[in-house]
Amino acid sequence: MSPEIFYWLTIAVKMAIAASVVIGATIAAERAGPLIGALVATLPVSAGPSYFFLAFEQDAAFISESALGSLLLNAATAVYVTTYVLLSQRHPFIVCVPAAITAWLGSLFLFSHFFRSANAAALLNIVVFATCFVLVRRYRNVRMPKMNLRWYDFAFRAGLVGILVGVILGLHKLMGPLATGALAAFPIVFTSMMLILHRRYGGPACAAVMANGITGLFGFGIATYFLHKSVISLGVPLALSIALGITVAWNLGIFALRGKLKL
Repeated sequence: MSPEIFYWLTIAVKMAIAASVVIGATIAAERAGPLIGALVATLPVSAGPSYFFLAFEQDAAFISESALGSLLLNAATAVYVTTYVLLSQRHPFIVCVPAAITAWLGSLFLFSHFFRSANAAALLNIVVFATCFVLVRRYRNVRMPKMNLRWYDFAFRAGLVGILVGVILGLHKLMGPLATGALAAFPIVFTSMMLILHRRYGGPACAAVMANGITGLFGFGIATYFLHKSVISLGVPLALSIALGITVAWNLGIFALRGKLKL
């Protein structure tokens, strides 16, 4: 398979997976509440395919360094989500999301320049997520209004997400290394859900889903830390499989303990 065909195949797969998960997560939020929607959305549906295709092209050392980058980016995504949650209580989508993107880019720049080791990045995640959890905790329990969904609702959502993912990934070849890394790590699933849920239900209801996502995102940080530390010794297939299992187990644990731990 030529590199060009492989490149566009990865984009098509990511578009399809992201669209499917965003639709599933928004429906889950509408039908079962913000927590369930957030747990679906925080599964590694964007990073997972990226690492899968990366494994065909790069060695374990490259995967390890990529995982360290993902660990830093995970903290920046928590800042992104928290900024949106706080602003969406009073402001429209057109204000909240650009401001959240600005916060994400700024935090990404700072984190990548000042936290170079895995242990420092792990400590950063603990501090950032603890702070973000406290800030958004009060906004997690808004009820999602019941609305009838028709077939064109699903078609609109899938098309919207697919276009967004395709545009972001397609721009990679036109950008330099820094912009490419930022675009590759862009929180596509969360942004797509914001676009759909904010327009449909309003800021506070959408913010409830995003606020619940903070807890789920922390599990992805644990998985990337494990991947960084273990991929060279365990090998790429086994380390990636265990990392995926960590994210799934984390979210299932949150769901099982949600009442006892008030998560």
